[in-house]
Parts: sequence; structure tokens; C-alpha cells
Amino acid sequence: MSITARLLRYFAFVWIAILSLGTFYESFAHNHAFFLGFKQAAIKTGWYMPAFYCHIFASSIILLVGFFQFSKTVYSNRRLHKALGKIYICGVLFIAAPGAYVMTLFVGRGMGVFISFLLQNTLWVLSTVLAFTLIKKGNINDHVKMMRRSYGLAFGAVTLRFYILLFHVFGNGVNFDNNYIIIAFLSWVPNLVLVEIINIKEAKPPNPLKGEL
Repeated sequence: MSITARLLRYFAFVWIAILSLGTFYESFAHNHAFFLGFKQAAIKTGWYMPAFYCHIFASSIILLVGFFQFSKTVYSNRRLHKALGKIYICGVLFIAAPGAYVMTLFVGRGMGVFISFLLQNTLWVLSTVLAFTLIKKGNINDHVKMMRRSYGLAFGAVTLRFYILLFHVFGNGVNFDNNYIIIAFLSWVPNLVLVEIINIKEAKPPNPLKGEL
């Protein structure tokens, strides 16, 4: 692994840890009072809060589990990799993604943001289902590629908050003009682009003349 890749991996893990630990701390200590202050109408429906907690708790676990799934140590341990894979897939399909669908109905940031989150969540579900079916068929290479896509979409939860922080520190926040719709798409589209670059690069056969040049 190159130094750049290693640094990016450490950077990703730090942000995942911050998001996951912050989620549990805020839920038990402050009950997300600031964020939920904007969602009073949604909370009154009785649908939002169960979906909210299902999504944030499951996503925190999924991000941590998924991160270690790409570790050589875990990947080489078939039993552990399989167990963590079941946690990831079940967490996405039965808890996190359904919660995200309900939350999307109450996003209240305009049609563009609604479409962004709806697309992201649907692609997340589809890529996770396809990854599961591919491994059941024994297609390991395509399974790995599809899992990268799934995790890239899951990682949108991390990049979303990273960009919100950047927009608050260096910009005009998330409420200025169309900033939130930019952040919504920016949180997951570049992730998928990066994943496709990795998949394409990995699929290229090694140059037999490289060592001779």
C-alpha cells in the first residue's frame, strides 16, 4: 500500500470514529437537540424518530464493520470476514437503509436534495443486494467491486458531515442559496467516482514490459 493510500485510510478511519462516537454521545447525552429542533413537524408524525435512531446507530456500526472488511487481516480470516459481512448486509438492508428512506421523506431541503438522498439510498440498497448475490454465486472479484460501491455510498454519511463542516468554516453554511444541494450530491457522487477508478485500475492487467523499461 502506498503512503498516500495509507494516509487516506487513516484519515477515513479518524472521521468514521468521530462520526460513530459522536452519534452515540449525542444520542445519550444531548439527544440531538440542536438537529432535531428543525424536525418538530416530522417528529410529531411518530415515524421520524424510530427511523432516525435506526439509521444513525446502524450506519455507525456499518461504517466501522465495512472499514475493517477491506483489511487484509480480516479478509484473510474467512470466518470473521463472513460474520462481519452478514452484519453489514443485514444492517444496511433491514435497518439503516429503511430508516434513511423514511428520513428522506422529511428532509425539507427542496426537491434536489430529496432526489440526491433518494438516489444514494437506492443505489446503496441495490449495490449491497448485488454484492450479496455475487458472493453467493462465487463471483469474488465482482463481489469485491460491488462492495466497494456499497461502502462508498455508506461513506457518504461521513463525507456529508465533512462538507457541512467545511461549508460552515470556509463558506456560508448549509442554508445559503443552493449550498445544501451541492453538499448532498458532493457527499456521495465523488465517492462512487473514486471507487470506479479503483475498480478499473485493479482490473487492468499488469504491464509485462514495465520492469524492463
